[in-house]
Amino acid sequence: MTLSANNNHAQDNRYYRQADHITSAMSSTSPSPFKDLSFPSNVYAQALLLQEGEAAYLHYGLFQDDETSLKAAQQSSTDLLLAKLPPPPCRILEVGVGLGTTFSLLRQRGYDVHGITPDSQQIAYIQKSLGAAATVSCGSLEAFTAEPGSFDVILFQESAQHIEPLVIFNQALDLLPPSGQLFIIDEFTLRHDATWPGGLHQIDNVITLAGRLGFELLERRDLSAMAAPTLDYLLQITRTHRQSLIRDLTLNDEQLDQLDTSNRIYREKYTSGHYGYALLHFRKKTPPQWRVRLLEKNQMWDMLDLFKNTFHHDMTPALWRWKYDSNASREIGVWRDNKLIAHYGGIGRRILFFGQPKTAVQIGDVMVDANERGTLTRKGPFFLMAATFLERYIGYNKPYLVGFGFPNERAMKVAERLGLYAEIGQMVEFSWIPLSKRPRIKTRLQPLDRADDDQMAAAVEECWQKMAGDLRSALVGVRDWFYLQHRYLNHPTQHYQLMLVKNRFGGRARGILVLRTDTHDCEIIDIVAPLSEIPLLVLHARRLTSINGCHRLFCRITENFAPYFAVAGSKKQISDFRIPASIWDAAPSADSLRNHWWLMSGDTDFR
Repeated sequence: MTLSANNNHAQDNRYYRQADHITSAMSSTSPSPFKDLSFPSNVYAQALLLQEGEAAYLHYGLFQDDETSLKAAQQSSTDLLLAKLPPPPCRILEVGVGLGTTFSLLRQRGYDVHGITPDSQQIAYIQKSLGAAATVSCGSLEAFTAEPGSFDVILFQESAQHIEPLVIFNQALDLLPPSGQLFIIDEFTLRHDATWPGGLHQIDNVITLAGRLGFELLERRDLSAMAAPTLDYLLQITRTHRQSLIRDLTLNDEQLDQLDTSNRIYREKYTSGHYGYALLHFRKKTPPQWRVRLLEKNQMWDMLDLFKNTFHHDMTPALWRWKYDSNASREIGVWRDNKLIAHYGGIGRRILFFGQPKTAVQIGDVMVDANERGTLTRKGPFFLMAATFLERYIGYNKPYLVGFGFPNERAMKVAERLGLYAEIGQMVEFSWIPLSKRPRIKTRLQPLDRADDDQMAAAVEECWQKMAGDLRSALVGVRDWFYLQHRYLNHPTQHYQLMLVKNRFGGRARGILVLRTDTHDCEIIDIVAPLSEIPLLVLHARRLTSINGCHRLFCRITENFAPYFAVAGSKKQISDFRIPASIWDAAPSADSLRNHWWLMSGDTDFR
């Protein structure tokens, strides 16, 4: 049961008539058999025991009419699923076994069934109920291994929402034989928009991904209207048995309050049409030419080999870990047979989205093996991985609200032709000649090179807050002390020069410069300062260019902020880099984002 519910402030009591008499007759005088289950499964199971006299399932029910009890509604849901199965003998993998009732019914009907769940307490409960010989194992679907074609059917009864769809269909490709069947009965997001946050899989994206990975949809059945009363029922019985639940399960009021709030929100999402409940039935077809999968950490070397063959220089393991060895980052790969032939990476970034804290992702390390690049269509590897990444991760109710990157004009045109991106800006480059090395009278420089310097941290925070205030009508990556340390001081391969510009008298922080130098040039990689201080920071950067022995200072900035850098002696030219936005799935529109990003070279992963 996902029973982590939602909606309505006006609760409909018509669903409780049949069970009301049980409530008054039941009391909880013995220890709860569900006390060791994880929260909130223990709450739902115990509440059902108190209300219905039995807790057989941990999933939604399908209510036939106003008089249906939850026990009957839950059985109706399982019966619907069982009726669609091929007859035994048949090998079934049940992913997410709950309390083991469906597992037991399958065995009774003659199916050869194996169950898996990552919840060890559920395993213990099932083995206590059905005997130690019950073929259930503790572990995730990601980690589950079996011989190819080991199962004829894979069942997900309200477990799919907790599993990455790329894992679901890639595992099913391996575990099912040709024409093997996959059933999902679960909650889904029906539509994404800015109104409601949430984390359920979007149903149309799941179906599209299934098609990319070699599955045909046999049936899509909307069960939302029948399933939604489950949430009303849960709200009612957890309220009715509140004190017993607290006592029997050793809970507190705050836990149950949070659970009720979650259930009301879910119910509202069902009413508004954002969430729904459905049965999906797939059949495995011919395996696809290319397979889109998550790139696992143990496949790093495959990615590094592809990177070297594509860009003709090495990425070190330390740099890969700096980019991707974090929960904030994502990588998708495309394989032909067992060879990685394409890669699409995303590096998570905290941003201010018109003044509001959000999460964005910088797209990087997009590459396709030279032998596979000829297919730049909606059937080719670039499209498969890019569209999958956008569907899974970017947009409303996704890990990242928006994405950004720095494709050149040619790459941008390919993505636009495929309908993936729209251009919302471009980079420009300013350059200046160096200035004299002599100090300034009113301001001075102080290096930022120690991560444990509290005074430096305070100065950075002061400058960042003023900059953030100036950029309330823009999109800008967070530039606080934590970010500067990770991005610049802890970079595994690049050396950056971080300088605090401050008043010579009084010490007030004016801004932070981040510079990168090579043999001839000095580049302003980043600035953290109020926008009014940019001319002063450029002046000091020109001095540092002389001090560093370079012949030219330059910086790149999104064109919409170019006027702040058009200070004395500057030369401006258009850069080849474009700024994209996803138009593939529900996300903030390109028009709403156009010419609003503040991006510099430091916002890339390759400078």
